[in-house]
Amino acid sequence: MQIKKTIDKIPGGLMVIPLLLGAIINTFFPKALEIGGFTTAMFKQGSLPILGVFLFCMGSQLSFKVAPKSLKKGIILTVVKYGVGVVIGLGVGKIFGPAGILGLTPLAIIAAMTNSNGGLYVALAGEYGDETDVGAVSVLSINDGPFFTMLALGASGFAQVPFEAFVAVIVPIGLGMILGNLDEEMRKFLASGEKLLIPFFAFPLGAGMNLANVFKAGASGIILGVMVAVLTGFAGYFALKLSGEKRAIAGLAEGSTAGNAVGTPAAIAAADASLAPIVATATAQIAAACIVTAFLCPAIVVMMDKYLKKKEAAKAQSAA
Repeated sequence: MQIKKTIDKIPGGLMVIPLLLGAIINTFFPKALEIGGFTTAMFKQGSLPILGVFLFCMGSQLSFKVAPKSLKKGIILTVVKYGVGVVIGLGVGKIFGPAGILGLTPLAIIAAMTNSNGGLYVALAGEYGDETDVGAVSVLSINDGPFFTMLALGASGFAQVPFEAFVAVIVPIGLGMILGNLDEEMRKFLASGEKLLIPFFAFPLGAGMNLANVFKAGASGIILGVMVAVLTGFAGYFALKLSGEKRAIAGLAEGSTAGNAVGTPAAIAAADASLAPIVATATAQIAAACIVTAFLCPAIVVMMDKYLKKKEAAKAQSAA
């Protein structure tokens, strides 16, 4: 059987296929992954430790010389993603009121569009970008959680900047970078972890999703997912291009919504009780956006990567 070749033919297959399998099993056979032991530890709860090892391996490939570039990319992508989400969300609220448009409220739009799936970003940046793109996740991690949404909605007094989460992302990258810069042999040894670990953290990420949420949210949830993938992804791409980056694929890898964004409406409602009636709807829409972007974002990245490579090849051929 040519399993690997088949996976490689699918856009972002190394990430998407295990993610989809995890989501399918969790949706239809949720108890199958909760039998305990190594099975539960690896296939249900293993995304964070495996992702931590992945970040360590990626960090080992990051030279001290390129660290400032990672910081620059991270700041640009964080500001752009936040800016796009806030402008669209508050714009919808200003024009159509709290009820929003097409069933999408400002709360759901901002919560979904200002938050990104760090694991998905790292996997895509590692496969289609370079070490500076992966290193940018140390900055991108600060958009993880409800803080920015609360800030945008005027409720920031009820939230704290997730500084510990920011540090927690930097540590494995930093340690890997130190080790890789101290020993070239260790850098080569750890390089194999870049692609090897992707399916192993992708499956448990999928195992945290329930495909039924897409149907609960209806068309509005799907529309929200498409908005996140297309609008924030391409905004990040063009922002990197305008900043002088020749390779800006990492911007598209930011076009996703993280699973923890599902809890944001409840956190916001705790700060502003007037939003309580729309919490259930917004939660279902954001959950749908998480699932939609988990598959649409990689597809966009892969298609854009192929387009750019064809364009470069044609340019080289005409120059010859």
